[in-house]
Amino acid sequence: MKQFKDLKFKLRDFGGVGATYTFDNGITISVQAGSGPYSTPREDLTSPDDYSSFEIAIWDANGWVTKELIPGADDDVLGWQGRDEINTKMLLIQNY
Repeated sequence: MKQFKDLKFKLRDFGGVGATYTFDNGITISVQAGSGPYSTPREDLTSPDDYSSFEIAIWDANGWVTKELIPGADDDVLGWQGRDEINTKMLLIQNY
């Protein structure tokens, strides 16, 4: 099962770091941090190790599925998600 530690983060052209991963079932998770995303801190740093929380979004070939997959989600983007919370959401995606 894929977890946060398996994500490959890259520096973003507009600052901060980000990773996307598409699971075998076709669902993609985006995990972002920087001055724009809802992350802690909201600064453009160069490593995911520099952040304690991240912004995530989830979609498939038909569009956003964040609210469909994540219990209690009321938006397509979820901010301030810690590593354990992201691991839980990645597990939900993989079991969908």
